[in-house]
Amino acid sequence: MIMSIKVRYFASLKESLDRSEDELAFGKSLTVREVWQCANAGKPLPAHILAAVNMDYVDLDSIVQDNDEVAFFPPVTGG
Repeated sequence: MIMSIKVRYFASLKESLDRSEDELAFGKSLTVREVWQCANAGKPLPAHILAAVNMDYVDLDSIVQDNDEVAFFPPVTGG
């Protein structure tokens, strides 16, 4: 079974990657960390990055399911 996953990038991540989203297809379950690695081959996962699956913040080791939306956010500072 092929899984379809939408990956979205926000704020400075969107600017540094020069895109706001990816559509990925996988043949097996992946963690959020593995989704980043597959979508951004050769680019290390930024330190302190925040991730959400279907608009809920998750750990980078959370499993992504078919038709999930994974979002990556840079750390937010208040002021």
